[in-house]
Amino acid sequence: MNATSSPVGTFGSPTPVLSVSPVTLPVPGRAVDLQVRISAPVTGGDLPVVLLSHGQGPSNHLSSLNGYAPLANYWAAHGFAVIQPTHLSSRTLTLAPATPGAPLHWRSRAEDMRHILDRLDVLEAAVPQLPGRLDRDRTAVAGHSMGGHTASMLLGARLTDPDDGTVVDLTEPRIKAGVLLAAPGSGGDALTEAMAEALPFLAGMDFSGMTTPALVVAGDKDDSSHLTVQGPDWHADPYVLSPGPKSLLTLFGAEHGLGGVSGYDVAETTDESPDRVSAVQRLTLAYLRTQLYPGDSAWESACDALTSGPDAFGRVEAK
Repeated sequence: MNATSSPVGTFGSPTPVLSVSPVTLPVPGRAVDLQVRISAPVTGGDLPVVLLSHGQGPSNHLSSLNGYAPLANYWAAHGFAVIQPTHLSSRTLTLAPATPGAPLHWRSRAEDMRHILDRLDVLEAAVPQLPGRLDRDRTAVAGHSMGGHTASMLLGARLTDPDDGTVVDLTEPRIKAGVLLAAPGSGGDALTEAMAEALPFLAGMDFSGMTTPALVVAGDKDDSSHLTVQGPDWHADPYVLSPGPKSLLTLFGAEHGLGGVSGYDVAETTDESPDRVSAVQRLTLAYLRTQLYPGDSAWESACDALTSGPDAFGRVEAK
């Protein structure tokens, strides 16, 4: 396969998807074994890999390998192998509040992704029809909300550990591109007083080393007032405060759910919009295609179709 070709099908021709879960990876020292869902098209080879990190929220199962079907199914139907872990912060695990790393387990979330990459052979062998079909040289990470924080760490963002003051660098060089969906922004004075106290790891975020190419997706109505005093602009920080190459997609009228990316018809989506979700699906897929297959024009075409004219879903800027 040459550098400009891609196995990903066109937007109008999805492929049936196979999905297997849970696939279990024993991880020594982890509070429980790591379980993942793997979704992939039933046909095709040299499949690029997307690691998809869930967010939090009031629902029990969206914050697990069972969430984010609108994204996982769409990406898989168009040629990607999508791997979704259940992080230790998931409500499905009901871990004791005293579990090390609680409540959000920011470090182990990123470590989960490393374990997955380290053992792709095991995961591939566990899924019927998948062995020999993954392209390990084309790997991306995506995450929504707290999952966006996880993705940003793997892409090169750093933070100051509130427990010992050390700077934590969890950059994963095997990851070639990322998509940050409604991800947390800067710390310091941008945080509410309550969140600075409850989630002190957010206070020391530093995006200056986040050099891996990434698409930052933010809703212009996502004020996240329980987290930040900065308003919707806070979710653009991973773009504004990091070096290029980066792209920022600002969705018009979108709140934290970005139309409903965390699941189909979920009650906690405050801005439910199937059309907006469709735009997010198409734009994120196009971005990943173009980043992983240099020369692919999918991103340019999707931006022309969805972010221009009177019916635009949002605006795009780049650096």
